[in-house]
Amino acid sequence: LMNLAPQEISLDVLREKYCKGEESTVDDVRRRVARALAAVENFPASWEPIFYDVQRRGVVMAGRINSAAGTDLSATLINCFVQPVGDSISGPDVAGYPGIFIALREAAETMRRGGGVGYDFSRIRPKGAVVSSTQSEASGPVSYMRIFDSSCETVQSAGARRGAQMGILRVDHPDVEEFIRAKYEARELSNFNLSLAVPDAFMQALEADEQFDLVHAVAPSNRLAQERNIERRADGLYVYQRVRARELWDRVMRSTYDHGEPGVVFIDRIHEDNTLHYCERIEATNPCAEEPLPPYGCCCLGSINLAALITEPFTERAAFSYPEYRRLIPVAVRMLDNVLDATSWPLPEQHREAMAKRRIGLGVLGLGDALIMLGVRYDSEEGRRLAGQWVRILRDCAYTASIELAAERRPFPRFEAEAYLASGFVKRLPENIRGLIAAQGIRNSHLLAIAPTGTITLAFADNASNGIEPAFAPSTHRRRRKLEGGTTQQIALDHAYRVYQSLKGEAAGLPPAFI
Repeated sequence: LMNLAPQEISLDVLREKYCKGEESTVDDVRRRVARALAAVENFPASWEPIFYDVQRRGVVMAGRINSAAGTDLSATLINCFVQPVGDSISGPDVAGYPGIFIALREAAETMRRGGGVGYDFSRIRPKGAVVSSTQSEASGPVSYMRIFDSSCETVQSAGARRGAQMGILRVDHPDVEEFIRAKYEARELSNFNLSLAVPDAFMQALEADEQFDLVHAVAPSNRLAQERNIERRADGLYVYQRVRARELWDRVMRSTYDHGEPGVVFIDRIHEDNTLHYCERIEATNPCAEEPLPPYGCCCLGSINLAALITEPFTERAAFSYPEYRRLIPVAVRMLDNVLDATSWPLPEQHREAMAKRRIGLGVLGLGDALIMLGVRYDSEEGRRLAGQWVRILRDCAYTASIELAAERRPFPRFEAEAYLASGFVKRLPENIRGLIAAQGIRNSHLLAIAPTGTITLAFADNASNGIEPAFAPSTHRRRRKLEGGTTQQIALDHAYRVYQSLKGEAAGLPPAFI
């Protein structure tokens, strides 16, 4: 399988986005990455060949790592961050969150250095709220999002890609309807993905078909208070409006059906499951939403290519190599832990946050293709059973590896055994792993993330299926932005389809399990 000649689109993407200097092949990039991540080890010469070898066998580091590790760029190796935004213009707000224009500057610096940024804009007071310092009315979070949108449009990220942004607003924020309308009805915020943070209280009101309060901590202006007869609740929040939960939800669903946005983030469920529920509050996600993160949190990502682990594909003897999979996972965890020490950080706050918790996100790619190569349909019971088995092994091996790293390198500084073990996610871990965490601690606060793996699958995995998605078509036309401006169209063939053709001949048609 390793003998398939690289596709033209794979080589072009590799050379435009990832190759540096004299590099021209996937292995050139892998060697540089292996050297850079081994450099933080006590014995770099021992680890460098191991890090190189596992990349050849199926470990794929995230885009920022492949593009910047081991270079003299001041770019970060971290794909994405969450930037806190407070309810003030310049200084910190009453809760210590950075003011809007401080946040804008910090986000611009992060994007300039190559990181995408997610924000929760819910702290910003709604339209019509009082601004006591100027005796005026606030313009609301959407008005400030426009400024972030323009900044993102202007800032060129390191490595010549435009910045990526996620804008989140709580569904109980008084400006929620303007937020839902902004991107597609008002044609604004084109440099944002948008999601709503939805608490349990809203879902309960939705189920019971009840009214739901849109609230904020900041008082309305006198004009608005009188006009709408706005009251203050017992919890101190002002009720700007009462809406029928189902009407608001219908508006969200219509927009999602028509445009694919806004997404929905079940924020209370995230908090219950969060392994660090005891020391952080998650309010936003990164731009592709695979990582819910606290203020200044980062996603340090890598994936295992499941399609690379299929032996004798499209035969009666086709099998998944479980021993190989179990060998790759601990090394991938170690490499991602090393990224946190090898990278440069756009902001000192991001560095402090990462060092305190050592969050990483190891996932998989090529799931759809792996199933096709085994002759298993993605939508079958067997497909679901295998997918569950593969990610369960990923979880258990990753957590075991991080426990062993803690014994070697010490646990992450914010680790508190009793509180950590009480989180929703850790409660569901196997008892032997829970026992080891209690006894030895764990190196990384979080370990797993299933990312979309867009261009890295093209460049490093011969266009295997992305993340855990099915393979959508045997070939696709890709429109690619060129560095010098404009776009070009190229054909990208699915990896499993290419393997099938190479084994059975071009006249063989589609693999039987291809959907």
